[in-house]
Amino acid sequence: MTRATSSVQRLHVTADLQSDARIEMDTKQAHYLRNVLRLEAGAELLVFNGRDGEWRAELETVSKKLVVVRALQQARSQDVPSDIWLLVAPVKKERLDYLAQKATEMGAGKLVPVLTKRTQGSRLNKDKLVANTIEAAEQCNIMSLPEVADPVRLDLLLDDWARAGEARQIIFCDEAADSGTGATELDALKGKKLALLIGPEGGFDEAERAHLLAREDTLALSLGPRILRTDTAVVAGLALLQSKLGDW
Repeated sequence: MTRATSSVQRLHVTADLQSDARIEMDTKQAHYLRNVLRLEAGAELLVFNGRDGEWRAELETVSKKLVVVRALQQARSQDVPSDIWLLVAPVKKERLDYLAQKATEMGAGKLVPVLTKRTQGSRLNKDKLVANTIEAAEQCNIMSLPEVADPVRLDLLLDDWARAGEARQIIFCDEAADSGTGATELDALKGKKLALLIGPEGGFDEAERAHLLAREDTLALSLGPRILRTDTAVVAGLALLQSKLGDW
């Protein structure tokens, strides 16, 4: 569900956007525009789809059965999305919603739920994750949504990483590492494809940690002397990578 951050409502759509394109709103969006915001035909909107930039639009039709938006003029060109992948062990429902929203706000290009030996809450609602990325993008004027992947076991992901990760460097947030570990090595990764790996609340087990530390494509990184919850570590880790190696 969308929440406005300004006087002009901003909506994510899946349809292609071009001048005079007419987009029929889905059931939830139609209800929100018609019954919650009580907008009428002629109301101004902003719409985006992650491909064609952001467009000024207007409500063309508002009825009980149909709400149609017409694209008028491109307001912003499509940006180049961030290419940092987030590999993260799922957490419980409310904090998983928060995690997906913050990952979007912090510029994750892909969100991969990773199932580890200590993961709690392995049953995921992928549609809900996508909905949370959309909500965050609508609120924060973001034009590119992160891709949300299906959950995958950590061992299977690592076994197939050369293909699945497109030779990405894994930045492994190691809660057992000494404070400061990995910080100086980050500079050498400038310009490389990156994936940030954050484990579950109980941490990686010793076998998983040993496997990660033994990999040539993995850098162990400390996020400081304090123990962070998974959703907090997501924000801290992405902020660190974006400031040193990303688009900040």
